Amino acid sequence: MKGIIGKKLGMTQVFKEDGTLVPVTVVESQGMKVVQIKTEGKEGYNSLQIGFGDIKDKNVNKPKKGHFSKAQVENKRMLKEFRIDNPEEFEIGQEIKVDIFEEGEIVDVEGTSKGKGFQGNIKRHNQSRGPETHGSKYHRAVGSMGASAHPARVFKTKKLPGHMGHEKVTVKNLEIVKVDLEKNLLLIKGAVPGPKKGTVIVRKK
Repeated sequence: MKGIIGKKLGMTQVFKEDGTLVPVTVVESQGMKVVQIKTEGKEGYNSLQIGFGDIKDKNVNKPKKGHFSKAQVENKRMLKEFRIDNPEEFEIGQEIKVDIFEEGEIVDVEGTSKGKGFQGNIKRHNQSRGPETHGSKYHRAVGSMGASAHPARVFKTKKLPGHMGHEKVTVKNLEIVKVDLEKNLLLIKGAVPGPKKGTVIVRKK
């Protein structure tokens, strides 16, 4: 298995052995446990269902409570599947730690970008504004909507104001600079999507 669910703690910087200063994102992965093992013979494919993040008992519905109780695992906030080739090497309730990765490995990091609310065209699509002087009444408005007589409609691909951010983003080919097994931390070179304390998924290339 080459994937973990973690919490983004923020960014810092570390020095490599050759003295190079590297900006890194710190990702913590505490209490990640195997909740279900799916096999090709029963479900049609091999995968591990992983639970991550503690949650109060009152916030879990009955079907999920039964699912966690069957696996004898405490309630988890998030469930995620990872495809594997060797399900027989894992056990239900087994804790997955960051030592499945090594320093220097290249990974993809998936997260939810920061939400920026409702934004106009200039911020959302990086469009240009109108002139600011000489009686102009066009400043930050949407540009031309297209011809009027034909096709007499606005195309679906027209860039308009709307909700910006808070969407799934994957940053590829990031290097793992350090693995801290004692504190269950990964130090990943560069920035990863999402706010501090946001949930991210780190996968091996």
